[in-house]
Amino acid sequence: MLALLLLPLPLLAAALPAAFAGGGTRRWWGRGENHRAEAQAAKDAAAAAFYDLDTAQRDLRISIETIAAVDNSPRGRRAAEDFRSLGSRIDEASHRYIAAIDAHDLDRDDLDAAAASRAHHDLTQARQDLENVRKDLDRFADGLAPLLQQAETQLARLAPSVERARQALLAATGALDSVRAAGLRADDLATRLAALSPELTRLNQGAGQHGVQDTIRRADNVLRKAEALRAEAEQLPARAAEIDRRLVSLRTRAQAITTRAQGVEPVLSELRRRYSAKCWQDLQPVPQQAAQHVGQAEQKLKEAQRARDEQRWADATSLLSTVRALLNTTDEAVSAAGDRLRRLDAVAFDPSKEVDRTRFAIRDAQRLAMAGRNTPDPRHARPLDDAVARLERTVAGLEGRHPDYWHFLTETEEIRATVARVVAEIREARGGTG
Repeated sequence: MLALLLLPLPLLAAALPAAFAGGGTRRWWGRGENHRAEAQAAKDAAAAAFYDLDTAQRDLRISIETIAAVDNSPRGRRAAEDFRSLGSRIDEASHRYIAAIDAHDLDRDDLDAAAASRAHHDLTQARQDLENVRKDLDRFADGLAPLLQQAETQLARLAPSVERARQALLAATGALDSVRAAGLRADDLATRLAALSPELTRLNQGAGQHGVQDTIRRADNVLRKAEALRAEAEQLPARAAEIDRRLVSLRTRAQAITTRAQGVEPVLSELRRRYSAKCWQDLQPVPQQAAQHVGQAEQKLKEAQRARDEQRWADATSLLSTVRALLNTTDEAVSAAGDRLRRLDAVAFDPSKEVDRTRFAIRDAQRLAMAGRNTPDPRHARPLDDAVARLERTVAGLEGRHPDYWHFLTETEEIRATVARVVAEIREARGGTG
């Protein structure tokens, strides 16, 4: 102490700074810089976490917008709501990070150790908050994967669907132009094609205005209708030719049936002369009905020709179907008279063939009913026994001066039909065998 007091004043002045600097001053400066460096590292780490979270949020927002553009289901709406909720948490974490950055200036010269420690603590906490929210964001993104995949699939369909619809409309227009060039008006097809024009306008306006799903549905609908129009237009020349062919064919058939109908009256005269009234009474109206039906058919043919000339294809086709039905009915009635006479002549000459045919059917069914059994099933035996009795009564009905051969023929047909039903029931009960 005394030695220190004896030093000259200039030397004392020079020694004091050296003494302080060599001791506590150097150690305090080292600790302060370490705190500053740690705080700066925490700041850099927080900045990196903030950047990563912001990038992840931007990417996820694109995914949410993709889903929202396609999926309006409760699941899709809930995903958007959950993302907004996460966005609020991200905003809160981001505000805390920005507040920590603003609260601590790590570049100022007078930053002491305590301030640096506070900065390190606050910035580390901000980083942890950002990372925690980022983890929740990642888990949310993983859960969105199925919805996102579906949405991306829909979006991938969008452009091709719209393009296919446009091409289909173009093809339908070309097919219609070709038909018109061939002299066919195709007014109905033109009207249907014009009705698709507003749909094409909406397709051109795009999914941004009408939504992805609605646009895809509209494109699929336009595609389906345009393809149907094109197919009808391409088939129209063949359809017109077919209608022309049917007009000629049905006119010829109507003339042939008219000629054949003229022969019904002589047949009826023969039936009246040789057989009882019950054998031909139901055929009495045939000549008159044939004339009426042929007359109606000829009138419908005229209407069909007019529809063909006016190129009302659907009307022409419908009228020709009516003509065909009328001629079919008339043809059957005209043929029935001749068939009746031939069948009555055959059975009158030898009824035994019809009787033998019916008895054979009954015996065959009886053998089947007894196959593998000691006694037949009553459900099968009873109708077969009834058939035997019915046949005997029918044969007995032929006795007399004017037998009803037509009744005989219809009875034997009904007996065979009954026997056939019994056979079918037996085979069904045995699993289709026997």
